[in-house]
Amino acid sequence: MMLDALQSRARSALRIAVAMTPWLISMYTLYWLEHGEIWTTETAHRGKISVSILLTGMVLSFLIMSYLAARQTD
Repeated sequence: MMLDALQSRARSALRIAVAMTPWLISMYTLYWLEHGEIWTTETAHRGKISVSILLTGMVLSFLIMSYLAARQTD
């Protein structure tokens, strides 16, 4: 009984970690671009690019989580 509950929690945590990966990658990409001084405040369309990178990561995370949730109920 206790082992089943622990396995269930571990699977849930792993599912969440997998779903969050694209979002975390997008955030790291923005950090890398800033830290590596690849783009500066003068970079054209910097705000639009930042929003599109974050949006892509968030949408991919949502789709992965939706897929995993639907797969869990089947």
